[in-house]
Amino acid sequence: AAPGVGGRPGAAGIAGSAAWGALRQHVDDIDRTHLRELLADEERCADMTLEHNNMFVDFSRQRVTAETMDLLYGLAEEAGLGEKIEAMFSGEHINSTEDRAVLHVATRARRDQSIVVDGKDVVPDVWEVLDKIQLFSEKVRNGEWLGATGKPLKNCVAIGIGGSFLGPLFVHNALRNDYHCGEMASGRSLRFLANVDPVDVARALTGLDPEETLVVVISKTFTTVETMLNARTVRTWITHHLGEDAVSQHMVAVSTNLKLVQEFGINPDNAFAFWDWVGGRYSVCSAVGVLPLALQYGFDTMLEFLRGANDIDDHFRNTPMRENIPITLGLLSLWNVSFLGYPARAILPYCQALGKLSSHIQQVSMESNGKGVAIDGSPLPFDAGEIDFGEPGTNGQHSFYQLIHQGRVVPCDFLGVIKSQQSVYLKDEIVSNHDELMCNFFAQADALALGKTAVELRAEACPDHLIPHKTFTGNRPSMSILLPQLNAFTTGQILALYEHRVAVQGFIWGLNSFDQWGVELGKVLAGKCRATMNATRTESRLVKMSDGFNFSTTNLMNRYLAGKTQLLYPEPRDVFPCDIIDSEDCKATY
Repeated sequence: AAPGVGGRPGAAGIAGSAAWGALRQHVDDIDRTHLRELLADEERCADMTLEHNNMFVDFSRQRVTAETMDLLYGLAEEAGLGEKIEAMFSGEHINSTEDRAVLHVATRARRDQSIVVDGKDVVPDVWEVLDKIQLFSEKVRNGEWLGATGKPLKNCVAIGIGGSFLGPLFVHNALRNDYHCGEMASGRSLRFLANVDPVDVARALTGLDPEETLVVVISKTFTTVETMLNARTVRTWITHHLGEDAVSQHMVAVSTNLKLVQEFGINPDNAFAFWDWVGGRYSVCSAVGVLPLALQYGFDTMLEFLRGANDIDDHFRNTPMRENIPITLGLLSLWNVSFLGYPARAILPYCQALGKLSSHIQQVSMESNGKGVAIDGSPLPFDAGEIDFGEPGTNGQHSFYQLIHQGRVVPCDFLGVIKSQQSVYLKDEIVSNHDELMCNFFAQADALALGKTAVELRAEACPDHLIPHKTFTGNRPSMSILLPQLNAFTTGQILALYEHRVAVQGFIWGLNSFDQWGVELGKVLAGKCRATMNATRTESRLVKMSDGFNFSTTNLMNRYLAGKTQLLYPEPRDVFPCDIIDSEDCKATY
């Protein structure tokens, strides 16, 4: 196999290495253990905790021993993990299929840091954009920048999809109930428009006054199909109510394509840059996330968020492996997937404010490591990537926990906070509402690990016919991450922790965690469908087999078209839901 970064083994090589083979053999040893016995070893449990800057991680409920950890760290050494991490931070083009550096860490670098890409220190460029965001966001927030009719712009709609949506939405939800952030956001609103489904447009715009609304269009190339259709839709909403000249006062862009930004009607001076070494799913710390979030919560809040992410970046780069939280958690995920055969992971924050964490990490993880070939193009000799899902506790307990307790084994990440953003305590209750939540956080991890035996059930006089149904096998791995509180700084820490954990897995698997060719084919085929849809609408006909689709797709498209209101695209009129733009056509369902 071709070597990986730093001359170390690629995917085939690492799977054939002595370190990999030792772990495969070690699985037999682990299969002879149970977490009941492992958790009874207090010295082992104490050794299986890590702490950094008040972030505490307990991985003693993973199916590992001290020997397992030694073997995993040995695998990391064999794979050249340290060299690959340094190559990323040093601006090497480790995204080889696109010939790009991978430097989302630069978007949260301190002003006094230096990160060089292709011979140029990019940190001054990053801070030039951050300074521009600070100036602009403060003008909007203090009323210096007004809308076309002279009203302050107190509402923001951020238009973007994928990483331009999921990451900022996660951060927004994490901060919105924090007391300080709530004060900073008083009288303001932030909404996101991602899906090209017109229902999403209606939900994003309904109830907003266009005179008081600022729109941020997020597209690096300004060509993303869904984003630009949504942007044109919202532009029409603005111009219908305020006139063509209002666009420059009510719409700004996060993009590098200044030509298309200007052609759209946005002043290029109001375009905020980011760079090709920032992947979409890793872009929340760039203008993609910082601009709309600074408009909502103030720029100083976002500096704290960036500081939290930078804190974990430094920890990841500089801390020895055995004390390094992202490295250790990445190795444990790899152990669960590649050696124990657990392909899924549940992300379970016992904190409602982290309700959008799992959907963001789902993209970060599955788009990064959902690959079938190594970085050299050879087929992977093992399954890579995790199937990520999750829901905040205790909601998830009443949804899918049945499966993770008595069905398939799904390793779980439990996340909790010591101080809640909101305090509720009723005088006649024995614990506060947050205590009740956290009691479940502590209990669920033990229930998965320890289970309940038939002997224990008989001791409780359980009827024999119910014993099989009430038995819990236990031995189901999890880890617990405890934060002092959830604020801008710790939100940044969580983000960077998961980003680097994903990178660790990809570096050891020997794949490219920073491209996403798997999303391209569907886009190409959608373009073909779009052209045919236009033809059938314009020519008042159905899809024909000669249009080049298979029988099933032809049939599906024709059933769709047959059920639609006839709309001839050349007719020069716009159609919107009535409460957004009222017109004679607004009740038609196209």
